[in-house]
Amino acid sequence: MLKVSEDDQTAFEQLVVRYQDRLVGFFFHIVHDRTVAEDLAQEAFLRVFRARDRYEPTARFSTWLFRIAHNLASNQIRGAVRRREVSLGNSSQDSSSNLDTVLAEQSGLMPTRQLDSDEMQQLVRQAVSQLSERQRTAVVLHRFEEMSYEEIGEVMGLGTVAVKSLLSRARMKLKESLERYL
Repeated sequence: MLKVSEDDQTAFEQLVVRYQDRLVGFFFHIVHDRTVAEDLAQEAFLRVFRARDRYEPTARFSTWLFRIAHNLASNQIRGAVRRREVSLGNSSQDSSSNLDTVLAEQSGLMPTRQLDSDEMQQLVRQAVSQLSERQRTAVVLHRFEEMSYEEIGEVMGLGTVAVKSLLSRARMKLKESLERYL
């Protein structure tokens, strides 16, 4: 990023190549729409490029980048709520009973049946989508981006204790949602 701040175009291209898939994955876990995730990743890189001359290496670049991504994802979610957008794949009207219905249907109502990998991934995705925005973001950063509590705190503007509490509550909710299928 220090090279980018000196207007090195090649260095910026290398950053995009290195972090693009991670950003798209992060956004996809939050917004559940591949096109929107790609657009948000592009916007994040645009913001990085615009801020290149103001970049201060006070934290790891990835932490700074994911702070930008977190803010963009939060703005996207708030905007969707204001516009009352509803994902066709996940109705939020009665989400807990809807999740139970979907999980029961997918399991074939047979608790002894082993779920295959695709079904399990779908169940986990649905359970994660039921978490609050903050819990979902913390889980994605911790599990998929392998960030430490301190890094997550920097990205989300929280203390380490708050991150631990957020992740603990998220784990409890996930356990409750998935325990009858595991």
